[in-house]
Amino acid sequence: MSSDFALIHLENIQKIYGEAEAKTYALRGVDLEIKEGEFIAIMGSSGSGKSTMMNIIGCLDEPSEGRYSFQGVDIGSLNRNQVSLLRRNFMGFIFQGFNLLARTSAVENVELPLIYRGMKGSERRAKALEALHKVGLESVVDHHPSQLSGGQQQRVAIARALATDPLIILADEPTGNLDTQNSLEIMKLLQELNDEGITVIMVTHEAEMAAFAQKVVIFRDGLIENIKENHHAL
Repeated sequence: MSSDFALIHLENIQKIYGEAEAKTYALRGVDLEIKEGEFIAIMGSSGSGKSTMMNIIGCLDEPSEGRYSFQGVDIGSLNRNQVSLLRRNFMGFIFQGFNLLARTSAVENVELPLIYRGMKGSERRAKALEALHKVGLESVVDHHPSQLSGGQQQRVAIARALATDPLIILADEPTGNLDTQNSLEIMKLLQELNDEGITVIMVTHEAEMAAFAQKVVIFRDGLIENIKENHHAL
C-alpha cells in the first residue's frame, strides 16, 4: 500500500573506509527513492553494500558523500541529538538476533524504547500490551526470552518496534535464525503491517522472503545492480 510521496531520497550515497591505498568503497554512489507505504527488500551477496545501506537509512551510520533526505529533511543538516530523535520517533528496528534482554519479560522488553521516550509507566505498559496483542503474543507477556521459541522471540522484537508507532520498520535479516514455518509467519506479519501503512525495508538473502516485498533492490559491489518489481507479491 504505497503512495507517491518520497519518504526516503538517497542521492549519490558513498561510504568509504580507510585512506590512500587502504581505501575501500562499501557504497560507490547509490541513488534510491522509497515511497511512503512501500515494502522494499534489499538483496546482495556478502560485501555488496546492502547492510551498509541499511545502516545509513536507519541513521546508524553516516555516508561519506551524498545526500540523504527523510520526509524532505536533509539528514546531513541535523546534529547528533536531532538524528537520535528522528530514529527514536520514526523508525522501528528488527534484527536477526532478536536483541532481547534475557532477564526481562516480553512486555518489559517491548516497553524499553518507550522508557527512552519518557512515557509514564501505566501508558507504557498499555502500549506494550497492545503491541504484543497485535503480534499474537498476549498469552506470554510475562515469559522471558528463554521460555519462548525463536519465532515468538522475533514477534516480541516486532512488537517492540511497533510500540513506538513507527513510520518505517527496518528489518535486518529478520528470518535468518528461524525455520521455514516461522519465517513465513514473520513475513506474513510484516506484510500485514505494511498493508496498514507502515513502510517496510528489509535486508534478506532469501529469495523466498523477498517475494513478499513489492520491490527488490539488488546490490552488487557497492552499487544497485537491478530493481525488480514484484507485481504478484505474496
